[in-house]
Amino acid sequence: MTLDEILDSLEHDIAVRDDGLFAGRAIIDGRCVDVIGVSRGAFVGVDEALWLSAQVMETIRRGGDTPILVIVDSGSQRMSRRDELLGLNECLAHLAKCLMLAGQCGHQTVGLLYGHTAAGAFIATALATRVLVALPGATPEVMDLPSMSRVTKLSIDLLEDMAKSTAVFAPGLVNLEKMGAVNATLDPAQPLAAQLARWFDVQPDRADVRDRLGESHGGRPVAARIAQRVYELARHVG
Repeated sequence: MTLDEILDSLEHDIAVRDDGLFAGRAIIDGRCVDVIGVSRGAFVGVDEALWLSAQVMETIRRGGDTPILVIVDSGSQRMSRRDELLGLNECLAHLAKCLMLAGQCGHQTVGLLYGHTAAGAFIATALATRVLVALPGATPEVMDLPSMSRVTKLSIDLLEDMAKSTAVFAPGLVNLEKMGAVNATLDPAQPLAAQLARWFDVQPDRADVRDRLGESHGGRPVAARIAQRVYELARHVG
């Protein structure tokens, strides 16, 4: 689905800016929802991260429990000299923390992937929401295999072989769903608003349950147990 098709399926007041960012409100299955997003494969730099953060903070300032829908089709973070010198990492972290704060303040946050997204831009937007769903054809990746090869010093052939049995080494929607990062893939043949509405009904949980979701999906069989053990040891030390 395209962004126009997604927005046309909702009763909305949203205008997309020239740089691909957008914010506004929509009525989804009778509920008012604040909407922000990145479209057209836009890269997320300092300016974009701070603008999106401001939209989230405005929702929090208004109070109540208005849900936030984050629609994403982005490039990666903008790795320009200007953005790096201005503290791109801090601005992306600020955006992620704003979305997490919204969840803690009672605003259910739902990410919707419909195109591409990668690296820091992916982490600071869609992965920072409480629930993340996707449409078929979305191509998310925290790190592609060539980048993974440069970091790990392992050959791409070896990583490709490892990816066949270990979802952590394999980019893409199917593998991110196995790992618990993506809660579900939606059906574009069914009304989109009704499918999104069910995720807004899920109450925000202060605990991050993606490790348990990854275990149930078969992509991260031991992460939940390790995290629980670390938690227990930390409480014991404290």
